[in-house]
Amino acid sequence: MTKTVSLLPGLALAVGVNSVLSLALALSSTQEASAPSGSPAPQTVPVMDGGAGPCSVELTVTKDGKPVAAASVKVHIAYGFAGVRRLDLEAYTNNEGKVTFVGLPPRVRRPPLEFRSSKDQLAGTAVYDPQTECHAKHEILLVQPTSTHN
Repeated sequence: MTKTVSLLPGLALAVGVNSVLSLALALSSTQEASAPSGSPAPQTVPVMDGGAGPCSVELTVTKDGKPVAAASVKVHIAYGFAGVRRLDLEAYTNNEGKVTFVGLPPRVRRPPLEFRSSKDQLAGTAVYDPQTECHAKHEILLVQPTSTHN
């Protein structure tokens, strides 16, 4: 009685593992080639959705021409008949100083909206009127507020 051993299952397994390893190496070398060394990968922009309409505004918070990370950006929105509907939204910037507010109503009570940003002792404001610019990009420059005490 002779025993026959088939090498096909082992060969198929070896070819399969080799193919997976080759694919993994190809993907890692492609990712390394596409991202230059020493520069950080682009970060996703935080998005705050008000759920009240089709308008949006992209804000970039800067100080001395450089982006400010983790700056707070707040806005109070009154809209609808007699301003009975209200939204208070707040979001923080990413490492590139960017944040986006979407779902803003196209008409607000007492336009324009004021987006107030702050970080540490710095503050700044951007104005935005969704009726005249439904999709907009604005910059907020953070400065040291002047004291008005006598």
